[in-house]
Amino acid sequence: MSAHPEIRTLSSQVVYANRWMTVREDAIERGNGSRGIYGVVEKPDFAVIAAIQDGRVHLVEQYRYPLRRRFLELPQGSWPAGLSGTSEALAHTELREETGIVADEMIHVAHAHASSGFMAQAYDVFLARGLTFGEPQLEAEEQGLVTRALAVEDVTAMICAGAITDAPTLLTFGLLRLKGYV
Repeated sequence: MSAHPEIRTLSSQVVYANRWMTVREDAIERGNGSRGIYGVVEKPDFAVIAAIQDGRVHLVEQYRYPLRRRFLELPQGSWPAGLSGTSEALAHTELREETGIVADEMIHVAHAHASSGFMAQAYDVFLARGLTFGEPQLEAEEQGLVTRALAVEDVTAMICAGAITDAPTLLTFGLLRLKGYV
């Protein structure tokens, strides 16, 4: 590793911001002296939760506006603006809000970066065990979200067939398999 950064930031300005994300544009200089612009999306870190019990995994189905259709994925989310806490507390909160499930145990499986080529966002992957079922507490943005409990084998088949395409869900299932949890 060199003592000098490969890319040096010359200036930085926010070009767009709302309560969910910030987009900034940085004027940069590369190690060879050439200059350019780098766009960076900043979003809060999030948690992804695989709630599995009795061979069934609890997914949510929701409409994803950018792609204009509904998708199956694992429960996931970030702290609302102004709130913070540990990634484990976030995992418990998101699972309870989106599915109504309370977990006795939250096992940290991994830490990953969402898309390091343009975004400063990471997420923690959890396996929830010892599940108790209740009613979801959906936020306004989650209206229409539906919880589905499917056999792990069916979810695996759906992933292999390309029916489930959410990247954090795919990464989580792959890691759960590699680490022997499913």
